[in-house]
Amino acid sequence: MFAQISIWELVSNAKPLPAAVMLLLVMISILSGTIIFAKWKALKKAMADNKGFLRSFRTSAGLPTVAGQVSQHPLCPLVSVFEFGYEEVDRQIRAGRGLRNRGSVERALQLGISEEMTKLDRNMNWLATTANISPFIGLFGTVWGIIDAFSALATSGSANIRAVAPPIAEALIATALGLFAAIPAAVAYNYFGHQMKEIATRMEDFSLEFINAAERHFGE
Repeated sequence: MFAQISIWELVSNAKPLPAAVMLLLVMISILSGTIIFAKWKALKKAMADNKGFLRSFRTSAGLPTVAGQVSQHPLCPLVSVFEFGYEEVDRQIRAGRGLRNRGSVERALQLGISEEMTKLDRNMNWLATTANISPFIGLFGTVWGIIDAFSALATSGSANIRAVAPPIAEALIATALGLFAAIPAAVAYNYFGHQMKEIATRMEDFSLEFINAAERHFGE
C-alpha cells in the first residue's frame, strides 16, 4: 500500500526534474544554515567585543592610551571606527595645528562605520534571496508533480490512487522543502537585521563620544 511507502523511497524514486528540484532546495537549505550559524557567531562576538572595548575606552586616560590597546580587540567593529577617527586626529596633531577640523574627523568616523556595516552585511542578501525564492522553487516542484499526477491519471484511464499518489507526494515534499529552506532564512534575516541596527546605533553613538574625547584632549 502507498501508506507504507517511506519519504526516502519517494525521494529516491522521484523522476529527474522533481529530484533536481528537491536536491536544489536541500543544497540551498544547507548553505543557508551554514551562513546563519556563521553570522550568528560573528554578530554575537561583535556585540561582546564592542562592550569590552567601550568599557576600556571610557575608563582610559586618553586616546593615545586606547590606541595602544586596540590589538586586544582585533575583530571589534568599534575598533575599526576608532582607528579611522584616530588616524585623522593624529594627522591633524602632527601637522602642528591642533584639532581644528572637526568635520574631517566626523567624515573619517563615518567611513569607519560604513566599512564595518559593509562587513556585517555580507551574505545577508543570500538569506533574503533564500527566503524569497525557495517557496517558488518548491511551488514549481509542486505544480510539476500535479501535472505528472494528471498525466499518470490519463495514462491509467481510471481514477486510480496508485497512479496519482507518488507524483502528488513528490509535489508535497517539494513544497515542504521550499518552506523548510525559506522560513529559517526569513527569521534569521529579520533577527540579524535587528542586531545590525543595534550595532550601527552603537557605532554612531561611539563616534560622538570619540569626538568629545578628541576635543577634550587635543582641542584648544
